[in-house]
Amino acid sequence: MSLLDHLPILPVVLPLVVGTLLLALRNAPLALQRGVSVAATLALLPLALALVQATGDGSHLVYKLGNWEAPYGIVLVADRLAAWMLLTTALLALFALLYALNAPSDGTSSQSTKPASGQVAGYPQPSPQMGEGANAGPTPTYDRDGRHFHVLFQLQLFGLNGAFLTGDLFNLFVFFEILLLASYGLLLHGGGRQRVKAGLHYVVINLVGSTLFLFAVGTLYGVTGTLNMADLAVKLAATPPENAALVQSAALLLFGVFALKAALLPLTLWLPAAYAHTSAPVAALFAIMTKVGAYSILRVYSLIADERSGPLVGLLDAWLMPAALATLAFGMLGTLASVTLRQQVAYLVVASIGSLLVAFGLGSADALAAGLYYLPHTTFATAALFLLADSIARGRGDLGDRFESGPAMPRARLVGGLFFAAAIAAAGLPPLSGFLGKVMLLQAALESPHLAWVWGVVLATGLAGVIALARSGSLLFYRTHGAHNTVLEAPTNAALAPVVALLALIVGLVVAAGPLSAHAAAIAAQITAPQGYIDAVLGGAR
Repeated sequence: MSLLDHLPILPVVLPLVVGTLLLALRNAPLALQRGVSVAATLALLPLALALVQATGDGSHLVYKLGNWEAPYGIVLVADRLAAWMLLTTALLALFALLYALNAPSDGTSSQSTKPASGQVAGYPQPSPQMGEGANAGPTPTYDRDGRHFHVLFQLQLFGLNGAFLTGDLFNLFVFFEILLLASYGLLLHGGGRQRVKAGLHYVVINLVGSTLFLFAVGTLYGVTGTLNMADLAVKLAATPPENAALVQSAALLLFGVFALKAALLPLTLWLPAAYAHTSAPVAALFAIMTKVGAYSILRVYSLIADERSGPLVGLLDAWLMPAALATLAFGMLGTLASVTLRQQVAYLVVASIGSLLVAFGLGSADALAAGLYYLPHTTFATAALFLLADSIARGRGDLGDRFESGPAMPRARLVGGLFFAAAIAAAGLPPLSGFLGKVMLLQAALESPHLAWVWGVVLATGLAGVIALARSGSLLFYRTHGAHNTVLEAPTNAALAPVVALLALIVGLVVAAGPLSAHAAAIAAQITAPQGYIDAVLGGAR
């Protein structure tokens, strides 16, 4: 067998093996742990690129674990959509990890509630173990706030990559649980009262979602006798009328679980607090988490609710579009009402999932292509803003990232310029890729019965996003008074470099807009013709 035959499983095995290795190295020097973690995360990039190339001709790479034929054995399936998601995740993870290694941590777990004389609240102070001088000892970075940051980071990637590649509904549940367990630890990493409070809500809500997931999966298995997604598509198309109501109930329950993972309204309220109060590199990595829910909706329902799937045909037509438009509107209202920058970026994540699911709700190949082109853009834009908000919060001392006028922060021109570029990207203004994605979406809606609603909500929320971000930039960088506090340290080049890299990726989406939009269109064409997926997975087993 060639390496290509094993290519689909490598993005899953690599972070699992490295996470286990890092757990064994938990008492090793931090430099060694960092080297292993960065090398493994960097290695995901060529693997993802190889999968993009291997699936670029429309091929489905099916990996049979244990060499058991589907639907009896577990399969991993790499197609254009899975490879697209893997590449987006690998790029995001690399720069989030580099920020965690090089940026000073927020000191959530160690800072006191009242700063000593001459110190500034909200900025990590030297610990007694660091000696008398402020420069004694190592700089407190995010991966120093706990012993298992790199283990959890790799397990998070294991769960994400597995969710994108699995061809089995139960194993989708398994990978959901893996990435959620890792996210619980990452969310709480470093401690702090607000972080623990938000994390508790996140854990409880997702445990409820996991329970409902099992109910839905158990019901579908009881009716069809299979959980292989390709086989489900075949079995559900032949569902007898007496089982139609049961199958529809299970499929709607499954949609509710995916909507919870995607933070679709009304299952949204857990996200702003969780994302706003966790550490910056974790929030940046979590920018892809809601996209897992959106991916699951697209993957599962393109197979089990296509035009041949019997009682599930058009199942989401009455639910997905209204919920997506409401989520987009709610996210932008939250963006306008936010009182801190990190809270505002969290609501931008909510709005972005609304825009993405509007595209998926339209259902046409053009709309899906618009959504898939927009997906990496919004992931990189919100991640860059989370990282930048962290540097801004530390640079403003006790004001943090609150929208209040105060002294100018160190390196305000550079940081303000980066904020301006990131804000343009997040608001979807020209000339960046967010604008191109929204234009593609609006064009795709021209033939839709939802035309007036889509155009109205997308354009109105776009204006609201411009107003909200312009207000934020004005308060943080223009309405300042006096010189900055010399106690504060300016954002380092190492902390700003990942932000610049994420913005460069967005520029790359514009420069290569032609081939990338064409590739997104090819992904959409493959999704809207699910028979190729079914034939590749089942083959002669049918």
